[in-house]
Amino acid sequence: MIELYTWATPNGRKVSIALEELGLPYRVHKIDSTKGAQRTPEFTRISPNQKIPAIVDEETGISLMESGAILMYLAGKAGRLLPTQPEKHWRVIQWLMWQKGGFGPMLGQAHHFIKFYPGKSAYAEERYAKETRRLYSVLDRQLEENDYIACDEYTIADIATWPWTARHGFHGIELEEFPHVLRWYLEVASRPAVRAGWAVPIHEAVPMPRSEDD
Repeated sequence: MIELYTWATPNGRKVSIALEELGLPYRVHKIDSTKGAQRTPEFTRISPNQKIPAIVDEETGISLMESGAILMYLAGKAGRLLPTQPEKHWRVIQWLMWQKGGFGPMLGQAHHFIKFYPGKSAYAEERYAKETRRLYSVLDRQLEENDYIACDEYTIADIATWPWTARHGFHGIELEEFPHVLRWYLEVASRPAVRAGWAVPIHEAVPMPRSEDD
């Protein structure tokens, strides 16, 4: 059994989606970061950085924080979603690191300054909006030549990136501007495991791009 400590954020949903895709049994512990639950001594022992997500694998006794490390661990445990063929394997790791180093942190700043605290800093809004658009352009070029982000199969690189893309409205992006991202986004969104994982730990409909009639 995997003990999952999470909240309704893109990083948290990476792990619940992966667990659903891999079919691994898990139990959810809600860590409401809006109420400071991530700073309790009990959670800090599991996640020293006081951030969700975190897991404890009851079978092995291993506990992990950091969504990228958790995705790699779960894929290795189940033997799926991380290819073993060297070229594919390292392409997946490469794009996982791209998400962890850029597509997540930069979009997170865009959420902060554009969605939640607009008007606080024109410089910050311009900076993060520009970088967000650049990163979407990188993703769009990659998906123009590949069915999935890292290679010709669905992997943890897609799982890591998709929940951030699902928040496109938070940072002023219309997916219709990036047709290859839109194609990929809708395909991944249609997966039952993705919809189930997105609803953890709070049920919420998967955000969809606006239609021309909206």
